[in-house]
Amino acid sequence: MLIISLKELPHKSRHEYAHRLLKEELRLCGIDYDENTKISYGSYGKPSLADYPQVYYNLSHGEGITACCICKSECGIDVERVREYPVRVVRRAFSERERALIENAPEDERDLLFFRLWTLKESYVKALGIGISYPLSKAEFSFDGSRIITDIEGYSFRQYIIGGGKFAAAVCEKD
Repeated sequence: MLIISLKELPHKSRHEYAHRLLKEELRLCGIDYDENTKISYGSYGKPSLADYPQVYYNLSHGEGITACCICKSECGIDVERVREYPVRVVRRAFSERERALIENAPEDERDLLFFRLWTLKESYVKALGIGISYPLSKAEFSFDGSRIITDIEGYSFRQYIIGGGKFAAAVCEKD
């Protein structure tokens, strides 16, 4: 299950709103989620429901967008507002092929392309449960039209471009 909400919220309210989305999704699964729900944390801090080990979830929020996914296996989600991309991040976290993909794209497509790649990378490391301690340049992606191309085995990826290209979202789930 996936909920993506486009809603402008103050920075301090985004985390709480993401948990409201999670509560709503879990209710649809027959699970009550409140302040008494037991949460376990992986070695890198990834949360899970202690009493429901068969339910996997992940949250993401950014400027104007919040998302929650619930899956039957480990999962990760990342959402971003498309804006001018940070060149220094491309140098640090992208493979040579990904850098070339961005540099060779038409100038008016580079920002969206960066955030398409970035959300895929983030969703993957969130599914792994290790966050950005993973060397992001090793998680390499490209596209054939709307098809996502990667050599990462054991995981599937979905991507959503929302709001006429104003937002990018990616979901990664372990196969």
